[in-house]
Amino acid sequence: MSRIGRKPIAVPKGMKVNLAGDFIEVSGPKGALKTRVPEGIKFKLDGDQLIAERESDDRAALHGLARALVQNAVTGVTLGFTRQLDVVGVGYKAEVQKGRVLFNLGYSHPIEFPIPPGIEVKIERVNKPIQQYQTTITITGIDRQQVGQVAADMRSLRSPDPYKGKGVRYAGEQLKLKPGKTGK
Repeated sequence: MSRIGRKPIAVPKGMKVNLAGDFIEVSGPKGALKTRVPEGIKFKLDGDQLIAERESDDRAALHGLARALVQNAVTGVTLGFTRQLDVVGVGYKAEVQKGRVLFNLGYSHPIEFPIPPGIEVKIERVNKPIQQYQTTITITGIDRQQVGQVAADMRSLRSPDPYKGKGVRYAGEQLKLKPGKTGK
């Protein structure tokens, strides 16, 4: 039995859940999400809880996955998801302009990153104990997968350098810096 799949999902008050065939639609104060349910998994609404049930044991691998996807949708429309990135390096900066983020990351040209619909980006300067620290990028949205993908795409514009640590990194990411030629 899947331990995660058996856990009930608490449905907060003021949230609507629509069980429609292969999809579950949840709507709350932050918006609405539609999540696809894998074949062989059914959800039932029991009071203020959603319960995932599988039809047979050959779908056991998808039981926990389906429950986790619906839980992420419920959390997203009630609380939302956030990822933070740090831009580290002398002269490295980022700014939001009309539906895009403009990065200066040490290349010969600025990089324009379009902000997808449903995602909100804020940029701020906060003092942190990182040498050459510049800015923090906060990415928020209701879809967990989309928030994580946007953060990963922004990080891939300039991954942290293994020698100096310059680049775009996740907030709280620990880097193990390599010694240079003179280090042993």
